[in-house]
Amino acid sequence: MKPKISYNQGFEDIDVLILCGGRGSRLWEVISDRPKPMASIEQRPFLDILIDYFSRFGLRRFILCTGYMSEVIERYYRSKQTRLEIVFSDESKPLGTAGAVKNAEKFIQSRTFLVANGDSFCEIELHKFFVFHLEHRAVLSIAVTESKGNEDVGLIRLDADRKIIGFREKEQIQGEGFTNTGIYLFEKRILSKIEQGRPCSLEYELFPELIGRACYGYVSATKLVDIGTPERLKWARESFAGGDE
Repeated sequence: MKPKISYNQGFEDIDVLILCGGRGSRLWEVISDRPKPMASIEQRPFLDILIDYFSRFGLRRFILCTGYMSEVIERYYRSKQTRLEIVFSDESKPLGTAGAVKNAEKFIQSRTFLVANGDSFCEIELHKFFVFHLEHRAVLSIAVTESKGNEDVGLIRLDADRKIIGFREKEQIQGEGFTNTGIYLFEKRILSKIEQGRPCSLEYELFPELIGRACYGYVSATKLVDIGTPERLKWARESFAGGDE
């Protein structure tokens, strides 16, 4: 029998970090006047879709990890009427995904916090994801979907208990595994493993280092939508019923 879980931190109390500081160079041929998360989907920024979705679960505090063209994101959200708390964690130099999370440490108020890529979307049941994280006493939980194989995405291998036993990032891999959705739950103590001010990757450096510890994959059957290339952006617009640039 599993020990009783202490819910001394409610789900709605956790902070949400959204990684939206990348240069998005593969999209420059179709988007040159804004950072990738601000690409227009149904006449609104993709980042708005993410924030709106997370807020439906009661989440209210968002930390936007900005970098490239950060002024576009800050100007938009400073002028936007919202009841949400929006905090900006800007990086003066590119720090990578893990470096951006570390850079935001001073703004993180919750012991457990959610991290999401700003260029992808997946309809995860966030309440269930949070309970899964607590029940497994995880230091890191990654939301995953079934892999279609031969994809340019992160591939994760799980054991029968959903513990992560393998992680390969953005390689053309054939075989069994699950696709990383870019949605994570972190325990704040993990941040001690990231050096302040040094560029560092979640996918290539931190996650492989954590394999073997209490790291688990939460499996969802929902599809992953990302806007990382012109082709994927076009498909994302079609998935959300179209949009304009």
